[in-house]
Amino acid sequence: MQFYKHESAIIDDGAQIGVDSRVWHFSHVCSGAVIGDKCSLGQNVFVGNKVTIGNNVKIQNNVSVYDNVYIADDVFCGPSMVFTNVYNPRSFIERKTEYRDTYVKRGATLGANCTIICGVTIGEYALVGAGAVINKNVPAFALMVGVPAKQIGWISKYGEQLSLPLSGEGTEKCQHTGDTYLLSGTSLKLIQE
Repeated sequence: MQFYKHESAIIDDGAQIGVDSRVWHFSHVCSGAVIGDKCSLGQNVFVGNKVTIGNNVKIQNNVSVYDNVYIADDVFCGPSMVFTNVYNPRSFIERKTEYRDTYVKRGATLGANCTIICGVTIGEYALVGAGAVINKNVPAFALMVGVPAKQIGWISKYGEQLSLPLSGEGTEKCQHTGDTYLLSGTSLKLIQE
């Protein structure tokens, strides 16, 4: 094996796990899962069959990544955060044909105990605060908090809040990296790294 598996973890035949990834205590990876290189799946993580996880993804303890969740490179999933895949579940109605796709784009952070309602896209390098509930798409670099979550600002690739307004025009340089960001209307772009 080119990855580490704790003796208590279960990895079903057919699962693809990349080089230097780690699967820790009591985790279960289903047969159809595709997991990239240098990932860390903490204790008690579940990964479903129809799941793709990119490279260098950190999934902390007690997270279930259900079918139809697609996670890009460099994503952080905080402890006990929640994905869903059915919008209106009922135990007495089977809705496996109604799963909604959820996309978490490169570099996004999903804080501890946040909930991602299925069918949304979390933009690149967005940061979802601890305990937030996401029920709509999140723009790239957005800082989201609350229940339901609202955008309260913009976050740099480095992970520090920028002093730009939620909408308008402007630029700001990250103090830590020198990266320059351009605000145009209600979207933020990294224009110079």
